[in-house]
Amino acid sequence: MKALRAIIRRTGGPEVIEWEEVGLAAPGPGQVLMANEAIGINFIDTYHRSGVYPVELPSPLGMEAAGRVLAAGPGVALKEGDRVATFGPERGAYSTARLVEASNLLPVPEDVPSELAAAALLKGCTAEFLVERCAEVKPGMDVLVHAAAGGVGLILVQWLKAVGARVIGTVSTEAKARLASEAGADAIIRYDHEEVAPRVRELTGGKGCAVVFDGVGRDTWEASLDSAAKRGKIVSYGNASAPVTGINLGVLAQKGSLWSTRPTLFDYYAAPAEREAGVARLWEMIRAGKVKVTIGGRHPLTGAAEVHRLLEARQTTGSQLLVP
Repeated sequence: MKALRAIIRRTGGPEVIEWEEVGLAAPGPGQVLMANEAIGINFIDTYHRSGVYPVELPSPLGMEAAGRVLAAGPGVALKEGDRVATFGPERGAYSTARLVEASNLLPVPEDVPSELAAAALLKGCTAEFLVERCAEVKPGMDVLVHAAAGGVGLILVQWLKAVGARVIGTVSTEAKARLASEAGADAIIRYDHEEVAPRVRELTGGKGCAVVFDGVGRDTWEASLDSAAKRGKIVSYGNASAPVTGINLGVLAQKGSLWSTRPTLFDYYAAPAEREAGVARLWEMIRAGKVKVTIGGRHPLTGAAEVHRLLEARQTTGSQLLVP
């Protein structure tokens, strides 16, 4: 069968994304032919496109998609018609259909629409491991979430409230402030209007936050350092502005014996049991109404470049989807 897919032959801005029609063979051993019904766009896609995360060129794009099995290869338990989703590590989700390793697919429950699965899976599993297994957030902790109205940010805020944390969110606009507040943030800091760290100290009685979740990177690193409590944790999980480089470990001592980590999803979802447990926890939180996933925009498949531009300009809220 024929499929349309995105490909990059060089790294750079959104303009390097090209589209091509390809023929797909029958799935081989361990493979599935998957038709995409909804595709999630994530910041990691922009890192692959720009070269922040090096990939072998030419390279397909996209990590996250939900859809149905069209055919399964030898040795695969899945069958035609099964609903499945993936968040990688294989790239190629920006497509109408593709061959995927069955080991990278997860079943989608019948009560979870494909759009919700594509909007929630990567970002929701990111929130799960960040809150529950990386930072190990406990009830009563003060926690700072940068970019609290973004795709991961909105889920993080809700997840943190569900486990009993007090959440301070940073945002850049009044509309984003409303979204973060509606998600449950106890306090909002408009970083375009005021300095983040002094306001955090004011809100926490001078102590600072026990945990700081920073998906922005370079532009917020100093504020994260100055917002953390003694022996606090800074979890730098993204590079939306640019990567943090040239870190002086002595600063962590000077700021109060801080602990910092740069985790990635696939190190926490490395084993099949971890994947199954983490995804099950996500569906549990969604079914219980503790996490509601905001779909901030639906775009045609070939509109990926424009969505990348919006993401990098911080002009989106919630999860952004491509619809084939």
